[in-house]
Parts: sequence; C-alpha cells; structure tokens
Amino acid sequence: MSFSLAEQQDTIVALATPQGVGAIAVIRLSGKDAIRLTNQVFFGKDLEKQQSHTIHFGTIRDGDRIIDEVLVSIFIAPKSFTKENVVEISTHGSSYIINQVIRLLIKKGARPAKPGEFTQRAFLNGQFDLAQAEAVADLIHADSEASHAAALNQMRGGFSSEIQELRAQLIHFASLIELELDFTEEDVEFASRDDLRVLVEKLLRAVEELILSFDLGNVIKNGVPTVIAGKPNAGKSTLLNALLNEEKAIVSDIAGTTRDFIEDEINIGGVIFRFIDTAGLRETTDTIEAIGVSRTQEKMKTASLILYLFDLSDTDLVEINRDINKLENLGVPYLKVANKIDKADPELVKELKEKHPDTIFISAGKKENLDGLKTKILELVNLDKFKTGNTVVTNIRHYDSLTKTRESLLEVLGGLDNQVTNDFLAMDIRRSLYFLGEITGEITTDDLLANIFSKFCIGK
Repeated sequence: MSFSLAEQQDTIVALATPQGVGAIAVIRLSGKDAIRLTNQVFFGKDLEKQQSHTIHFGTIRDGDRIIDEVLVSIFIAPKSFTKENVVEISTHGSSYIINQVIRLLIKKGARPAKPGEFTQRAFLNGQFDLAQAEAVADLIHADSEASHAAALNQMRGGFSSEIQELRAQLIHFASLIELELDFTEEDVEFASRDDLRVLVEKLLRAVEELILSFDLGNVIKNGVPTVIAGKPNAGKSTLLNALLNEEKAIVSDIAGTTRDFIEDEINIGGVIFRFIDTAGLRETTDTIEAIGVSRTQEKMKTASLILYLFDLSDTDLVEINRDINKLENLGVPYLKVANKIDKADPELVKELKEKHPDTIFISAGKKENLDGLKTKILELVNLDKFKTGNTVVTNIRHYDSLTKTRESLLEVLGGLDNQVTNDFLAMDIRRSLYFLGEITGEITTDDLLANIFSKFCIGK
C-alpha cells in the first residue's frame, strides 16, 4: 500500500474509535477541506469562522433529516496531529449513526482513509520522524506499564534524538572526507584519520549498546515466554492457577492430566509474562502424553525463562540435581522452585538450602510465598537499565538497521587500518549514514513506508 501525491491532497475520513457499539464514537477528518466539508452537514455555529482547538455543539443533517446530535472539535493547520486541518466529530456510538455520518461526508467529497494514513501524513508533514510514528502504534497496543513507558519515550523523541546525534557527528566527518576527494591532486587532509577513528569507535560503542538493549526491549514489548516445567503432579497447573488467580488449568491427582500447553498472560511489576503450563516431564507409554512431553522439551528450548518446579513431598536431591544439570545444558535462564513446602521433609529442605541456596520455596496450593517468586522472576528480567531512563530498542526494524550500521562502521575501521583510498572510505561512511537514516526516516522508500503504515489501524 502506498499513497500518491494526489491522494495526499485529499480530505480523508475514518472512525478513530474502536468498532462496535459504545456510548460515543469519534469520526476524524484530515485535509485542507476537512472543516469546509464538515460545515456543509453541521448545523450549529459556522465552523469556518471558529478558532482552532474549539468544540461546538450541533446536529449532523442530511438535508432536512437529522442524523445525530454531536460535538465537533476543530484543529486548524498546522496546529493539529497531521499538521493539516483536522475535524473530530463525537457522535453517539451506534454503528448505524457512524455509517450514516461517514457516508454523508464521503458524498460531500471526503474519501475513506487507508490504514495508518493519518499518522503517515503527520510524518510526511514533519510532525515527527519515522521512529516516533512507529511508536504511535506501539503506544496504542501497549498492554503493560513497561511497554507504555518505552513507547512513550520513543514517541517523544528519546530514541530519535540519540540516533540523530550519532548521525550528525558522522555527517561532519563524511563531508570532510568528501571535500578531500575534490582536492586529490593537492594531497590535502581535511579530516584527521586519528580523530575519525576515535569517533567511529565511540559510535560503535553507542550502537552496540542499543543493539544489546533489544533483548530487553523485545521483552518489554512482546512479553516474556515463561515455561513451567517439572514432573507430573509437581503442581504446575496449580501454580499457573494461583498466579492467574483463576481456574485456568485442570488440577488432578492423576499424573499426566496436562497433555498439551495451557498459556496465559500475567502482569508482574509492569511486565507481561506469557506463562506456559506444560505436560509433565517423565518417561511414558501413553502415546498422547508422550507427544505432550516432547512438545514441552521443545518449548523449554525456545523459552526466555523456565520455572523448574519440583514437589518437596515426592522427590529427592539426586533427582533434583539430575534435572538441574539438564537445565544447565539448555542455556536458558531458569528458577528452581520447590513446591509443597507445607508437606516437605525438613532434611530435604535443609539440604536444598545448603546446596542450592537460590531455591524458592512455595506452596502453590496454599498460595504461600508467591510474591517472593514474582520478585525473583522480575530480577531475572533485569529492568534496571530501562528504569534509569536509558534508550531501549523495541522495534525489529530498528534492530536490523543498527546491526547493518555496526557492520558498516567496522568496515570504516578496517579501511582506516588498511589505509584505503578516500573514495572507499567515503563509501563505507555513506553506508553507515544510510542505515542510521533509515531508522528515523531521513532515508525512506515507498515500500518501507507502505509496510510500516499498513500495520496501523484505520483512523490512526
């Protein structure tokens, strides 16, 4: 999906609130004729004579027929989200009313907006850069405190300003290198190679830090896939139910009750965790259960966190050590969670505290020490960097551009080491600038914009 120059001159209209019946709905228009078109169907004050950022009561009419009583908010360019004339019509939330008003506005000359077209116009008109535009979508879909804070920081330019600063420093040296190309016969050096090396190494450290932050950013944005694993009847389903505070999973004394995955999301400390209750890990002759066990092992390999749960009333230290060794080989962060502390052998508890002091003791059935478990889970996510206000990369497109920037900067360093000619050095610097520019939109293509804004909802 792309937008032609002619389409960008159109006045567009769409429902800005979610589909479905509600108390109110907001219909949004943007374009040079937004106020004029609305004025043709609005009966109240003359909207074309009103000041920006004002709200007016009246009726929307199709000829003599009243469709609804409404409030109309007007925003005169450039003081609006899109930097164009914008009108927002608050109607009653009936789908019939919404359709009637939108059809009437289309009849008067507006056209239906495409997905993301309002935000794309804001970007094209210089309201914000591309990274900030993408943050609008992230903010709409934020479902936790952490994802909301990350999206808000990006939308307000935190990430963009860091990228622009890096790019500005490199542009300065790039221009000096380019200038040297015009004076090749005079053998003049405008850009100190030592200074360039210092700058590139500084940029590499900054880019590396942003790249490394993506693991945390991905957790913040998409949640932490967390597998609850252990023997049958260790209390995995009981723990899931206790964390969710509802009977999501079937709990039974019969071993092997859970034969596939039961998954749900839990918000812990502002972070979304996607908990997965799995089939018990054991040897079994039951074909269906065996498939569940096999799938559990695959899930454990791809998890970001494993809660290894064992039953203190039905296990020993030898078995626990054997399972821990298997977990160590997976290379996935895990927590040792000892369940049924109320039924535990005191000697086993003492041994665990000596040999595995990081073990967390709980009773899922009685909901004992679940807060302690949640605290340990959050510690493994390590939000310290995020909470200090540092920039965190949450977008895979930005991560890809940053890795390509790193490769190009390494080529610049390699060129300096091998004393390559200025034209090759300038080419590697230009590539670095290109990939940094892709992030904020200094460098764009129609395909890139179409891919980004097609993921937005209509009306945003």
